[in-house]
Amino acid sequence: MFLSQGNQLFPASKRSEDCVCLLSVGLFSQTPTGVWSVAANISHKSMFNSCMALHQLYYDPNIENKNLAQKWLMQAQVSPQAWQFCWALLSPDKVPEIQYFGASALHTKISRYWSDIPTDQYESLKSQLFSQIACFSSGSKMVLTRLCVALASLALNTMPEAWPGAVAEMVRVFQEEGGGVDGRARCLALLELLTVLPEEFQTSRLPQYRKGQVRGALGREWGSVCPLLQQLLRRTDSPGAVKARVLRCLSSWVLLDVPLSESEGLVHDCFSALPDPELFDTAVEAIVNAISQPDSQRYVNTLLKLVPQVLALQEQLREAVQNGDMETCHGICRIAVTLGENHSRTLLEQVDHWQSFLALVNMIMFCTGIPGHYPVNETTSSLTLTFWYTLQDEIMSFESDKQAVYLQVYRPVYFQLVDVLLHKAQFPSDQEYASWSSDEKEQFRIYRVDISDTLMYVYEMLGAELLSNLYDKLGRLLTNAEQPTSWQHTEALLYGFQSIAETIDVNYSDVIPGLIGLIPRININNVQLADTVMFTIGALAEWLADHPVMLSSVLPLVLQALGNPDLSVSSVSTLKKICRECKYDLPPYATNIVAVSQEVLIKQIHKTSQCMWLMQALGFLLSALPVEDILRNLHSLITPYIQQLEKLADETPNPSNKLAIIHILGLLSNLFTTLDISKQDDESADSSAPPVKTAPPPPGPNPVVVVLQQVFALIQTVLSKWLNDSQVVEAVCAIFEKSVKTLLHDFAPMVSQLSEMLGQMYGTIPQASALDLTRQMVHIFASETDHFPPIKALFELVTSVTLSIFQQGPRDHPDIVDSFMQLQAQALKRKPDLFLSESLDVKAVFHCGVLSLKFPEAPTVKSTCLFFTELLPHCSDVPPLARVVQEDGKLLVQAVLEGIGGGASRSLMDQFAEVLFCLNKHCFSLLTVWLKEALQPPGFPSSRVTAEQKDNFSQQILRERVNKRRVKDIVKEFTLLCRGLHGTEYAAEY
Repeated sequence: MFLSQGNQLFPASKRSEDCVCLLSVGLFSQTPTGVWSVAANISHKSMFNSCMALHQLYYDPNIENKNLAQKWLMQAQVSPQAWQFCWALLSPDKVPEIQYFGASALHTKISRYWSDIPTDQYESLKSQLFSQIACFSSGSKMVLTRLCVALASLALNTMPEAWPGAVAEMVRVFQEEGGGVDGRARCLALLELLTVLPEEFQTSRLPQYRKGQVRGALGREWGSVCPLLQQLLRRTDSPGAVKARVLRCLSSWVLLDVPLSESEGLVHDCFSALPDPELFDTAVEAIVNAISQPDSQRYVNTLLKLVPQVLALQEQLREAVQNGDMETCHGICRIAVTLGENHSRTLLEQVDHWQSFLALVNMIMFCTGIPGHYPVNETTSSLTLTFWYTLQDEIMSFESDKQAVYLQVYRPVYFQLVDVLLHKAQFPSDQEYASWSSDEKEQFRIYRVDISDTLMYVYEMLGAELLSNLYDKLGRLLTNAEQPTSWQHTEALLYGFQSIAETIDVNYSDVIPGLIGLIPRININNVQLADTVMFTIGALAEWLADHPVMLSSVLPLVLQALGNPDLSVSSVSTLKKICRECKYDLPPYATNIVAVSQEVLIKQIHKTSQCMWLMQALGFLLSALPVEDILRNLHSLITPYIQQLEKLADETPNPSNKLAIIHILGLLSNLFTTLDISKQDDESADSSAPPVKTAPPPPGPNPVVVVLQQVFALIQTVLSKWLNDSQVVEAVCAIFEKSVKTLLHDFAPMVSQLSEMLGQMYGTIPQASALDLTRQMVHIFASETDHFPPIKALFELVTSVTLSIFQQGPRDHPDIVDSFMQLQAQALKRKPDLFLSESLDVKAVFHCGVLSLKFPEAPTVKSTCLFFTELLPHCSDVPPLARVVQEDGKLLVQAVLEGIGGGASRSLMDQFAEVLFCLNKHCFSLLTVWLKEALQPPGFPSSRVTAEQKDNFSQQILRERVNKRRVKDIVKEFTLLCRGLHGTEYAAEY
């Protein structure tokens, strides 16, 4: 019997190395590691301990014991002793859980440790597996499946050389009578084996060259499988369980790219099985798998034969719809959509059969418009949406003359599709919608988004005529007084407009003025309808900017909706869009907009995020007003909040007033984010330089600066009490940071006092948000002569304080380290002269960078790499930097190599490569020495790379002084070698 002399398979040294230490986990005692003396003793002990561990895994209530047992079992599966105890665990007197573990251990050994098995044992192992499968063919299904998977793995490892005709032999063995196993059980066992064979191939770890060989061998074995499946499926006396297993087996084999012409007969048999409820699901899966294989489009004649068979399912589909049989609807729809989606172009090109393909398209249209509301009454219609994308793409890809012919046929179909989609997008009755669960409502919302995307895509084919079509329908709906209409119908048509206007430029459409004129006529008596009205107006904000005369028609609706908490998101986002796009046309409405906004803010109608959006909207609005009007409105708008903040500043800090303070600071921050009184050229501005204004601001101080100067003392008072709280400090910094970003050089009057306050803040309690604000100040003002002294003093202060943090141990402050490295990089980019100061310890900053490269947080390491890539180019023009690089550059090289060698995440290799590239470009002669010295110690940067591989890496890096992409590839290759991943599946994904 195979492996009965288990210790012949492995030399003693191997057994000693691999032997599993059986842990003490309560129910079984610890077994010493070492060389086992007697194979029988091994098997008995291993089996006993495995049984105990399994009992503990399944029945012990203690989770720690369960985890320990599971860990031991996983080790046991891969141990040399598994060859002995796995057979014993399959004994008929064992419970199925234990038998299952034995079968799984067999599969693990065969699939993962095949090379351990001597070739002269292949036949013995094969015959034992056949014998066990025969025994379990009438036993536990889960054990039978694992044994079949084990034999499948053996077949994949031996075919075609050691086991030619493997499948034919499997069929022959199971067709032979004997062993006291009845024919039906043998048949089911054979089908299970044939089913798992292709599945095991798909998940196997065979080398790539072997995969190709085995795939070819399996393809040749189809000749043994196909007749068997046909015979079993067509026999009238075949039990349902056998036919279901046949269909599963077919599903598995067609995934091996079996030619559709060779499985054609079986696919037709699958269609014959669809009326049988017990076979329906497996038959659908088999058909879908067969016709969705990439190669199947080659078999045009077979596809053409399938179209009438799919069309013949329409009667069964209609019956299923009438009976509310969602599963049958779903399955038939899957078949129709799979055929249409995968073979649209092939079938379109068969012009002699255009009517049958059009019939298939109309069948899919029926599935799209299937009665009922998604997802409560039906779940089928969503399957069809990608088909309409595919069909449109294929039609539009033809040459213009062919395209014109197809458009003549299919444009009417797509207009019908729009009607169907808008009908499906309709909300149910209020009563029915109220009965839906929150999950169902969310699924319906996502479904409507999918419909919206489809409508937007369809516009590319139908163009302006689609908008005219929607407008005509909406006009008839709203002007026909005789025929009452549901709000759902109106809402759906508006949703169609919104879907297109959100992403398509409708500025030249001649129906939008009419639509704007129709909106006030809508009887808005429902939240969903009101929401869609708001979002539609918001989608037309750019159009309104070009046609400001129409603002008076829609603005009152938006302002009225602001007072309704149920319309919070839609009304506030729409007002924000209008204020952003139409701000220069809003001054006549400004007083009213500010008054209504102020009222809803005081009443606290909206949630925090919507309050922030509303403040942004007001910032856009005020930007277009004269300065004196801005100041007047600002005074009116923020005075209540300033008074509230003064009161809160006097109170003892507690969680309640903390939230109130953060809320008020957030409102001010969002207001100042968008309040910009001069135009900004966003497109032409270089991202590495401060943005520029295209028009000079009005004379006098900027309104935002005026307000900030007025509240500066109050903010300092708040800070004095809340300096320990990072969230409050962050909120304070956000006000100034967003103001600086918006105002740019207009912020200049505040540079000195803000620099002083920042220095005091950071000197007392260092926080990352203060460093981020400092970086913004350096970015904009460091190059200006007038502001260089306060910026220089602030930069030196925060650098000094941060260096002291590094001395105390920076690991608890990765956010500060990250922000500090970004600040240093920004300073090097904008004003490298900052590093000429004698007050700045450049050497300490460099050493902090080297230390930061070893942090586990990826963002921190990225920021540090950026710092070094900014620093190294200045070796030639900033003497202090040149000195420190010359003295300590080797430390940087060692840290980078340590990260590449496995000390850092693989996601950071591009950043490390950029540092090496900069070193090579700016310090070539030094890098040559540093690489040689750093790579010399054995085992560095990894014990997995040889001296030859390290030398090769070094030479490759030093050769590349121009091609940064190539350096990145070299580093990625080397890090895979260092981690032992080169040539693995992980490397393929990298």
